[in-house]
Amino acid sequence: MVNEVKSQVNIKLISTIRPIDGESETIEMWLDGQLINKADSLYLKYEEMQDDKAIRTTMKLDKERALIMRAGAVKMRLPLNIFEQQMGHYESEFGSMPLTTQTKKMHFSRQGICGDFHVQYDLLMGGQNVGNYTLDITFTEVQ
Repeated sequence: MVNEVKSQVNIKLISTIRPIDGESETIEMWLDGQLINKADSLYLKYEEMQDDKAIRTTMKLDKERALIMRAGAVKMRLPLNIFEQQMGHYESEFGSMPLTTQTKKMHFSRQGICGDFHVQYDLLMGGQNVGNYTLDITFTEVQ
């Protein structure tokens, strides 16, 4: 049996998308979530609503690599690795697409139940860079 420790957290998420062609867009969300410590790995889980549809996100966090998994209205597996390009995929009602990530910067720090995660990466579809993405997440223990 694997030891699993769950903590309720408040999450501040800021996502900035800079498409190769088009306007830059920044989205800020405040979410309730869980921080799960399981088998020497740390997971951040939360749910968001998009067009009245639920999207469940689980992030596996580390200093040099991360994995973003989404399920529900959107299905996505997005691996991030500071050392090498990673292959992932995105599925929607319109079909499935392979994705490639080229991580530029990644920083993760944690003190107990609080922490910060920052990643900046280029997203490639079909070998073409579609934009630069930045994700800033701060999580704090629910008091």
